[in-house]
Amino acid sequence: MSGQEPLAGGGPEAASPPGETAPDEAPVDGSAEESGERDRPQNAWSARRDLVDHSPRTMKVGTHSRFGGGYTEGDQHGVSGGRVTGDVVMGTKTVHHWSFPGPSTAASASGEIPRGTLERLAASFVTAGDMFDDLVERLRRDRVLVLSGARFTGRRTAALMLLHRLGADPVVALDRETGPGSLADRFTARDDTAGGTDTARGYVLCDLETRRGNALRETHLLGAADRLAEQNAYAVITVGPTAVLEDDVSAAGWRPPAAEDVLATHLRTRTTEETVARLLGLPDVKEFLHHGHQLREVAAFAQLLGRYAAGEVTEQAVADFSLVSLESQVQEWFEEDEGAVHLRDKAFLIALAAFDDGPYALTAELSDLLYGFLQQTENRSRVPEIPVFGTHIGKRLQLARARRYEDEEHTEWGPVTQTKAAFHDERASLVLLREVWTGHPSARPALIAWLRHLADDGRPLVRTRAASTVAVLARTDLPSAMALVIEPWATSNRFRHRLVAVNSLTLAHHIGTPNIPRILDAWSTAGDRRLRWVAVRAYALIGPERPAQALAALRDAARELYKRFGDPDDFDVEMARELAEAVELLLLSPASSEVLDDLLGHLDDERAVRDLSLGGFVNACRQTEDDQRYGTPLVLQWYADAATAGDRTVAEGIARLWRVALGDPACTRLALDSLRDWVLAASRSTTTEWALAALLPRLVTTPTEYQRLSHLLRTMPGEDGNPPPEVAARLLSTLPPS
Repeated sequence: MSGQEPLAGGGPEAASPPGETAPDEAPVDGSAEESGERDRPQNAWSARRDLVDHSPRTMKVGTHSRFGGGYTEGDQHGVSGGRVTGDVVMGTKTVHHWSFPGPSTAASASGEIPRGTLERLAASFVTAGDMFDDLVERLRRDRVLVLSGARFTGRRTAALMLLHRLGADPVVALDRETGPGSLADRFTARDDTAGGTDTARGYVLCDLETRRGNALRETHLLGAADRLAEQNAYAVITVGPTAVLEDDVSAAGWRPPAAEDVLATHLRTRTTEETVARLLGLPDVKEFLHHGHQLREVAAFAQLLGRYAAGEVTEQAVADFSLVSLESQVQEWFEEDEGAVHLRDKAFLIALAAFDDGPYALTAELSDLLYGFLQQTENRSRVPEIPVFGTHIGKRLQLARARRYEDEEHTEWGPVTQTKAAFHDERASLVLLREVWTGHPSARPALIAWLRHLADDGRPLVRTRAASTVAVLARTDLPSAMALVIEPWATSNRFRHRLVAVNSLTLAHHIGTPNIPRILDAWSTAGDRRLRWVAVRAYALIGPERPAQALAALRDAARELYKRFGDPDDFDVEMARELAEAVELLLLSPASSEVLDDLLGHLDDERAVRDLSLGGFVNACRQTEDDQRYGTPLVLQWYADAATAGDRTVAEGIARLWRVALGDPACTRLALDSLRDWVLAASRSTTTEWALAALLPRLVTTPTEYQRLSHLLRTMPGEDGNPPPEVAARLLSTLPPS
């Protein structure tokens, strides 16, 4: 290969314009594409932008890049400016175990509730405002009250306390199998030998079962009220938000009190006011309340805190409780028992874990796809059935302990407002995916088929969330995730699949998965060029954490490129382009200064290394703030910041790379094109003009350099073929005489 042919058109000469994709090159090994369409690799800069825009909140910490927003507080590394260690969620499950109050069994069969139980509940019962008093008066007037609320919001306790407030004694729990039509028959006559007739009797029926064709009707309540009045009794019936009620039936909505109030009240029954105040001020207690736990978990936490105050449990047990309760909830969702969550709802929970904080409609759409795969896993001969009109969004999100809200979502056309869904507890997605992957291996075939389908989706958000999901699986079980998902993607002939593999490895590394750099080091020298492609892309994304090692690996890959192909006509243009784009991303990362020093230190190495450095630098010079065509060039802003701060090392380093790039025969044309774009950007921004006016004199150290730049400024066309912009003449005056 001639020394005058740097990367044979694969270095600076072959750099792709920002925002465009490079044409596909036929694989060197001669393998054919899976699709009839020409598959094109997305350029590294725009692929990184999609990864940052669409990564889940548990994997996204910082800003888009070193430029256009600067650093945020704390360490900045890698794809999104930060690193999520995730050990508390993704590591070995906590060994502490507590029993959490589950669905009430008191109402599963008829029987009196002990007076001691009612007194104990009353001692820690919390009401919210005047709502409870209003409910008491309504029950006193109507004799029967339907109380509607979500599970685990304290609706059963509220029902018992309403009867207790009216002085009902005894209180009888009715069999849950009681139907709406037989309601009045359950209110039996009082036994005069058991308590006399002066005290009202109470009935509670929890979770009345209703369905289409068997709704709770007004006639049922009127008949029940008449029977209750005859017996001097009262009844409270609890139902869920989706219970089938006749239009004339007016259910009273139950809103749970604040978790902090419930916790404080429970603690006051166990310890002194001074100790309560101290316990509520503990950081672990505040963290627990922040995660929006259910009232049953709050009650259990109060019991644990009481034991902690008595010296019976450790501070670590208090710190672990929140995560343990979340793990218990997730396990409960996926248990197979009488009250198990329906398979379609389980599919939705998994999809929400993958698309947490994403558009609800997209999550629901793809959850139905997963539901179909899960049905086939259960019975391969069964044709998947997906209801067109299924569960209401409110019920789904209630089950998932999630919220719905409106927010902007990044798209290729700009931000758009969409309805989104997110878990109340942001740790839920990580815990749930871990539980499904390791606790229910029989679900793996369906989950893998679903992920492969997502990797083929045309929407960047979907492909990115496929990658983030696999990253969690890799953190949980790296060998299985590699063998079943990542390696098949990495060895695919489609660039789209390989890019999902890149993102999976990148995000897995950023949530603390071990050995990812070792995998990339091995793949960077593999005989399969597809694995080398994946390694190069991933180096660009995780490289800011270890810039010296990343650049060394990229240099080795560039040298191997020259050794592998001695004939310029057989040169791997695509791989050379990928190497240059990897250097570009590293230059525009939080590790920019270290990368700049490293490039300058190897600028006089062999041709392969020189071309790699110059190609990456010129590519970086083409990127602008917010990816606007004539926005502020990021490298120029970097130079201006360094010059203003008196950082001569960076300022002189950028100027030197410019001089070398402009003077290199293989790089001159693209370097001049980039500089021409900077001049056009300066015509639109005074700040850009000042920065460029400060840089240009540093680019002239010889007559040849002066002639090259002066010719550019005198002859360059303006936009749309117009004459040179006026700023060109002003910039020309800044050049020192040759």
